[in-house]
Amino acid sequence: MLLIPAIDLKDGQCVRLRQGKMDDATVFSDDPVATARRWVEAGARRLHLVDLNGAFEGKPKNAEVIHAIAEAFPDLPIQVGGGIRDEETILTYLDAGVKYVILGTKAVTNPHFVPEVCAEFPGHIIIGLDAREGKVAVDGWSKLSHHDAADMARQFEDDGVEAIVYTDISRDGMMSGVNLEATVRLAQSVHIPVIASGGITNLEDVRRLCEVAEEGISGAITGRAIYEGTLDFAEGQRLADELTAGLPY
Repeated sequence: MLLIPAIDLKDGQCVRLRQGKMDDATVFSDDPVATARRWVEAGARRLHLVDLNGAFEGKPKNAEVIHAIAEAFPDLPIQVGGGIRDEETILTYLDAGVKYVILGTKAVTNPHFVPEVCAEFPGHIIIGLDAREGKVAVDGWSKLSHHDAADMARQFEDDGVEAIVYTDISRDGMMSGVNLEATVRLAQSVHIPVIASGGITNLEDVRRLCEVAEEGISGAITGRAIYEGTLDFAEGQRLADELTAGLPY
């Protein structure tokens, strides 16, 4: 199972939010490329980049920084989310060296868009399902829809997406532990990989996730914990490798 460092971008800086609130941001670095290098040197095999401004404004706002990271690490798979609402944006990111684009709001509000881009960009589309109490949120988590996360995941699997990133909003940035029950329930509802996000705090959280990885959880995104030091990233990845050796993901 992969541990995937998160680099959340706001106004060109690396920040972390609490429960997705833009007015509750902690700045960790003003050099995103150096931050990416820190995690690569610690053994990261994938990076998770989020354009927070883009998520709220509906169009890329930190694309220049994202392109710089992709250029600096051309052999590293990078997944990007935030403000991706059209084919042109997807193509621009892929051309810049990004491996996967994560669709959120656009996928929920315009489901016909998903099979179209899966056909156009096969193997490169991931869906981000951000949920509170099982219901999917959109527009940078500012609005809660009536859509059930598991139902939507099954639909997107049929559309041909590569994976699902599942975030429990109530846990994100709070360092309160992963919502294992909800994550496992979602993973059991589909056959494509699920990447857990939100709440990872320490090695015990990594251990608990690894215990259920065989349900279809291929990775876990971690942010605040590795920046604040409650989780040593390299140690966490070594533990995950040890506990999930032999699994298909």
